[in-house]
Amino acid sequence: PIMPGVLIVEALAQAGGVLAIESLGLAGTGKLVYFMAIDGVKFRKPVEPGCLLDLHVKIVQAKRNICKFEGKAMLNGQLAAECSFTAMIADPPSE
Repeated sequence: PIMPGVLIVEALAQAGGVLAIESLGLAGTGKLVYFMAIDGVKFRKPVEPGCLLDLHVKIVQAKRNICKFEGKAMLNGQLAAECSFTAMIADPPSE
């Protein structure tokens, strides 16, 4: 069994969302991060259940409410997956 690639990408996106909210000072404001696009995904090494996957995400560009990220998933110091992705920061939908 291996960890599906879509879950690795989702983990990177979730880490990017936390990074954006915290680094842009939006914690506690109720803002949401919406995953918009992903580019250049490359899977380099299989990830097995029980392995420790280190996620490294950085903001490449932040304009108004759009952020672009680069993410790397590392397994024992070796690159397991990498990608670029975009997210939008917005208010939650009104009820």
